[in-house]
Amino acid sequence: MSKRNKKAKNHRKNEITKGIFTVLEKDPKKSFTYKQIASRIHITDAHDRNQLIKRLVQLKEKKRILEETRGHYKAVASTKTYQTGTVDLTSRGNAYIVIEGMDDDVFIPNNKVNKAFHKDTVEVYVFPQRKGKKLEGEITKIVERYKTEFVGIVDMQKDFAFIRPTDPRMYTDIFVSKDKVGKAEDGDKVIVEITEWPDRTDSPFGEIKEVLGKPGEHNTEIHSILAEYGLPHEFPLEVERYAQQLDTSIKEEEIAKRRDMRNVLTCTIDPKDAKDFDDALSFQILENGNYEIGVHIADVSHYLQEDTILDDEAYERATSVYLVDRVVPMLPEILSNNACSLRPNEEKYTFSAVFEIDKKANVINEWFGRTVINSNERFAYEEAQHIIETKQGDIPKEISIRNSSYIVSDEVVKATLVMDDLAKIMRGRRMNSGAISFDKVEVRFNLNEESEPTSVYFKEAKDANKLIEEFMLLANRKVAAFIGKQKPEKTFVYRIHDDPNEEKLLALNGVISRFGHKLDFKDKKSISASLNKLLEDVKGQKEQNLVDTLAIRTMSKATYTTKNIGHYGLAFDYYSHFTSPIRRYPDVMVHRLLQHYLDGGKTANAEAYEEKCKHSSEMEILASRAERDSIKYMQIKFMQDRQDKEFVGVISGVTEWGIYVEIIENKCEGMVNIRDIKGDYYIFDEKEYAIVGERTNKTYQLGDEVVVMVKNTDLIKRHLDFSLIGINEKVSILE
Repeated sequence: MSKRNKKAKNHRKNEITKGIFTVLEKDPKKSFTYKQIASRIHITDAHDRNQLIKRLVQLKEKKRILEETRGHYKAVASTKTYQTGTVDLTSRGNAYIVIEGMDDDVFIPNNKVNKAFHKDTVEVYVFPQRKGKKLEGEITKIVERYKTEFVGIVDMQKDFAFIRPTDPRMYTDIFVSKDKVGKAEDGDKVIVEITEWPDRTDSPFGEIKEVLGKPGEHNTEIHSILAEYGLPHEFPLEVERYAQQLDTSIKEEEIAKRRDMRNVLTCTIDPKDAKDFDDALSFQILENGNYEIGVHIADVSHYLQEDTILDDEAYERATSVYLVDRVVPMLPEILSNNACSLRPNEEKYTFSAVFEIDKKANVINEWFGRTVINSNERFAYEEAQHIIETKQGDIPKEISIRNSSYIVSDEVVKATLVMDDLAKIMRGRRMNSGAISFDKVEVRFNLNEESEPTSVYFKEAKDANKLIEEFMLLANRKVAAFIGKQKPEKTFVYRIHDDPNEEKLLALNGVISRFGHKLDFKDKKSISASLNKLLEDVKGQKEQNLVDTLAIRTMSKATYTTKNIGHYGLAFDYYSHFTSPIRRYPDVMVHRLLQHYLDGGKTANAEAYEEKCKHSSEMEILASRAERDSIKYMQIKFMQDRQDKEFVGVISGVTEWGIYVEIIENKCEGMVNIRDIKGDYYIFDEKEYAIVGERTNKTYQLGDEVVVMVKNTDLIKRHLDFSLIGINEKVSILE
């Protein structure tokens, strides 16, 4: 399996796909049921059986196998040398075609790319493979463009303009005639749409759709990041108008349809700078001594009606995008910061999961439905943490979000402490079941009024954060199980997480052994336990962020689907997203489906919801990439005026073109070009995660502590380049 393919595919999924073709092609005239195929490739557990069924349906839809009669599959009569796949373009203009079900990617030299761009779906002719050589081919047809809009810089000529795309994988500029330039000027950063690429022309033709501004300016670069991923930075006027006309008042006739919980003690706990509060917890002690704890979530679906332009816009966005200096919300402000924000001392419509819980954190009873609440208090995490640590209600001025010290009632203190105790029991139980504890340190920037980064700080989850997390997990898990266990089966939106990639785990084990750690591969539970031990052991160590990052990379990506396989990382058989409908569209779908089934409705259309799940998963990936790019941009901005200072960093990545170094004190990551390392000619050693000097045998290895200086900062290309001073002689990371 090629290195690129390993990053893109799940190993087990490929084994199952290969198994299907092995069985069908061995006896091409015969048809097989999934049970017969499972028996022949020795599949016995439910998870792999579900994967097999899913792959059979996908391969049939792609016409790679035939369904002769319902549930009976056979091989396609003729084998083709033409395949359909996705383009993975390199910065050098060559490409690899990722074809589902094939172990090896097909290499395409740049002279046979034939006008295809990164991530396009293409038809490729695969050349007969020569012994010992990699698969090669030629792109014969562009089936579907991944995108047609690109960010670029205007190079104005007399009667036309060329747009130079900022994406290093775009190997061509774009020709724009004078009448399609609009208000753009020479040097502007713009969004250009490719309209056609005539035969015998070197460049595609396009039209400038939007002028983003001058390169290097803050808003220009932030809007560029969003544009590169096709994410909007504002709502269309008609959507804003529609939202403004919504009736957001609280009405007695609507309250009458809901469970009234306005008189139950209720609080929100959120980051101190939060503007939307989409969840609240209520607490009361029952006569039998048990606790009733309500997880109350903003009832977005009450306002966000299906088949409206507002719902269409929310679906297209699918998620809020959290950039370093702003939030690009899924919903207009009238909903996200007002009607659906559970602000204190305001009546709000909510969708709730209410639990009766005993002192050992066992759920005795559960109830789901629409409610109305009136939150008593709003706390920042720091304030709730102070209550947990001191067991007192005196909130000092320095952490208060009310600009002065104040005293919390005994009732609220009691509720906070009890819920903290229950959360700790639930978390311990989850860990014992095999959940993975990723408490990765998050980098945050303090910004001035001009959005310039003045300092860096690290966000770490404490007890108050974990209290909220556990009750949100409880609600998500119980809602999913409530629907998932019903017979006959009902269509629902699950959040699933597959088992980790074993090859990546073995590679991780190789890296961490350098620091004196190891993983236990005896069974699934041993892997989880040893991963947790590793993550706990590296806390506070210099290698923590490196190990956290590599451990996360071993994990499969959590996704949305109607086909439940459980959540490996949380060790839950059933899991969904119910608790954040202001910022995630899948939660809106979950609310709608839950209410539909509570009302006695029949199962929803699985195909339609699966398509929505796929879109939501894709948009989540784009949003997270935009968020990462905005952090990278701010890191470069932060390092711009620090070019005369030496920094100690950890080698966080090693490639054939250089080493990546993460500075310990601020977590900013940059690259040292291999050609710039003085004193020797260095060669990349992939197995050892190292570069090695050919003459001196000097080695720079993943995890080594080095000293670097800033060589170059490029905000437009988002590149941070370091000069390597050498190994940090003062201390070794392995000590």
